[in-house]
Order: sequence, then structure tokens, then C-alpha cells
Amino acid sequence: MSAQATNAAGATDAATDTTLLEVQHLTMRFGGLVAIDDVSFEAADKQITAVIGPNGAGKTTVFNCLTGFYKPSVGRLALHHPKGTYLLERIEGHIIARQAGVARTFQNIRLFAQMTVLENLVVAQHNDLMRASGYSVAGLLGMARYHDGERRAVELARYWLDRVGLEDRADWEAGNLPYGDQRRLEIIRAMCTNPVLLCLDEPAAGLNPKESGELNELLLFIRDEHRIGILLIEHDMNVVMGISDHIVVLDYGKKISDGTPEFVRTDPNVIRAYLGEEEEDEDLPPEEGASP
Repeated sequence: MSAQATNAAGATDAATDTTLLEVQHLTMRFGGLVAIDDVSFEAADKQITAVIGPNGAGKTTVFNCLTGFYKPSVGRLALHHPKGTYLLERIEGHIIARQAGVARTFQNIRLFAQMTVLENLVVAQHNDLMRASGYSVAGLLGMARYHDGERRAVELARYWLDRVGLEDRADWEAGNLPYGDQRRLEIIRAMCTNPVLLCLDEPAAGLNPKESGELNELLLFIRDEHRIGILLIEHDMNVVMGISDHIVVLDYGKKISDGTPEFVRTDPNVIRAYLGEEEEDEDLPPEEGASP
């Protein structure tokens, strides 16, 4: 990709045709500990890219760098947005979601448990509602632009509730939903921000096989109907292999494999990282009766 001029907001003037995210030479150090060591990969637009690896491989650290929780020690994180290319490492973490269109979920559920299901989805649209209200002035004056914005927010929330079968529970407190429904509510709450890139940190954690199947259907729907890129961290290989277009494998902070599910499934480096490798002693004689 050719070099491009960058504006003060961290955006350049053009985007590539298919690449949504470019991670180049990402390194994250915590004192003497190197959590991510010179990792590079790309994630395509309108595809599901999974980042997998054993525990402690550095997967969540990658997400934390992309979403502004950490500033990388080294690296370029380029998100090719319809408005331009945003260099995420240059943007303050608290505005990455609003400015660059990156949404994420976490390993542990972080819903507003005492708000209703509907309120969780409406509050996710806070930035749009604030603009519609003229940053409270139009809301205080009861102007039509605020009421129009509020109506659009509720319509979008109800669209997603209908999509995941939660419309009849819109008035429930979110904390009273079954665990699997809470997981899906987190994902559709992120979608209510209209992201360009959706980052999901172990969305299948704790789900039973039926719930995992429903999750797969939701993520494929988001990819195919809403045409955005999804970056996925997941330990459930049935989910990863069932829906991913592209897989990146990390181990001890380094990238050890990168390719299609079919390629990664049979990559000796991946098999070794997950299962270990038995050492063979070539000096041992063959077993009695065995062919030399």
C-alpha cells in the first residue's frame, strides 16, 4: 500500500479496495515483558477474521491495542474506513469507537445490568443522540430534530431485538436475561453503534452447543447482510472453523500461522502449539518384529 498523508485526526484520504485492517509490526512491551512481538496481519472487509492461540498467546492484548486500551510500543494499526484511513495508534482511546467506527465486546459480560434490554441498545447510540439534541439544547427545547433522533434510535434497537428474538423481552432488566441472551445482547449493542469493524473477545465463552449455533448464525448475518468486517478472538474451534474466512494464530506473542481455516487446521506449527510435539529418538532400535 502506498504512503498517504495523514490529517490531525489520524485519517488519510483514501482506502484500499478489500483490506479493512492492517496490523504492521505490532509490539507491546510491559517493562521487560514482551506480550506482542512484531506481529503483522491483515483483515479483509466483509469477512470474519479469527485471532486464535493458546492461553497467554497475546490475543486480548492485540484487541486492547486496536481499541485504545493500550498504546503500542511499536507498530502501525491502519483501519481503512469509508471516510479515509485511520491510524488507530495515533487516536486517543476514548474516541476510537466514535471517530474510527471500531466496536468491541469483552470476555466478561459488561451490560448495564439494571437497565432494560431496550435501554442498553439505546444508550449505545449516545453519540448520535447527543448530535441530534444539539448537545442537549434541542432536547431541552423539545425540538423535532431530537425527537426524530430518539425515534431512529428506538427503531434501530427494535430491529436488532427482532433479529435475535428478544423483542418480547425489551422491558426486562438486562441482568435477568439467560446467559446466552446476554452474550447476544452485547453483540447487538455493539452493532447499534454502526461500526466499520466489530471486535468480539470470546463471544462463545460459556455457551452451550445450541447457543453457539445461534451465535454463528448472528455473526454470519452481520457479515453477509451488514457487510462489515469482524475480528474474533475465540477458543471454541467449532465456532472458529465454522464461520471464519481467515485465521491468524499467535503463540507466546508471535504470529505462527496465517491463512484459511483449511490451511491453519493442518499447519504443523499450529498443531505443535496446541498439542505439543513428541520428540523422537532416532538412536532407538526398531521394535522387535518391526520393519527397519
